[in-house]
Amino acid sequence: MAEITASMVKELREKTDAPMMECKKALSEAAGDLAKAEEILRVKLGNKASKAATRVTAEGIVGIYISADAKLGAMVEVNCETDFVAKNDEFLALVQNVAELVATKNPADVEALSALDINGQSVEETRKALIGKIGENMSIRRFVRVDAKGAVASYIHGGSKIGVLIDLVGGDEALAKDLAMHIAASKPKSLDASGVPVELLEVERRIAIEKAREAGKPEAMLEKIADGTVQKFLKDVTLLDQVFVKAEDGKQTVSQLLKAKGASVAGFTLFIVGEGIEKKVTDFAAEVAAQAAAAAQK
Repeated sequence: MAEITASMVKELREKTDAPMMECKKALSEAAGDLAKAEEILRVKLGNKASKAATRVTAEGIVGIYISADAKLGAMVEVNCETDFVAKNDEFLALVQNVAELVATKNPADVEALSALDINGQSVEETRKALIGKIGENMSIRRFVRVDAKGAVASYIHGGSKIGVLIDLVGGDEALAKDLAMHIAASKPKSLDASGVPVELLEVERRIAIEKAREAGKPEAMLEKIADGTVQKFLKDVTLLDQVFVKAEDGKQTVSQLLKAKGASVAGFTLFIVGEGIEKKVTDFAAEVAAQAAAAAQK
């Protein structure tokens, strides 16, 4: 049996983008014949999309598209299993193409987006083909499209893990960029108090009352204490009431900044990759040990 070297595995992986272990298995099956191993992988890769479809996709990136006149913008979150794949050029190209489709075609939902065309193939067909080639599951999680009242600006942070779109009326490009950076850093939940869900406020109120009660505060004061807590919470989570991160005096709010600049924010969207997705925590050492044990039993 031909010896399968690390350089052979590396060469096959570079040609196919297939997972390392799959490359090694294919080379073993092909007795070291690189061309035959590539054929074996091409046959096997067709089934990889269905095999990978149940795996958690909590990594990925945010992709953004803005039209030349800044009147139209789109942002999409596309997930994958590992951060390594999130840096793959073909994965990055898929995300960018999808963001542009959202802006230009205005699909109603992810299903409608998946049916749109990319270079003669549907988005869904392109996604499945890439899953087969790379060997990891990936999914389009969500998107937003902005038809601006003013001008759309964006900010990407942390290797495209955090993305912001903002619709700024008035002001200038520098202000829009600063505000988008502020949103990425401060993570407001809404523009103002009207956008904060009532249920969220009720949770804060209940917690404040229980804390005050445990601290021995008089019952007659509990509601007033809760009111104060809720108001502070609103200032922390609403964009207009937050202290601007670049405020020189450390006090100027975003609302005050906008007033000084003669501008207003029509809306914004913040995406954080994997937010709300339960990630599987893997003990790498234990996983390697388990694989070695399984190999020994064979």
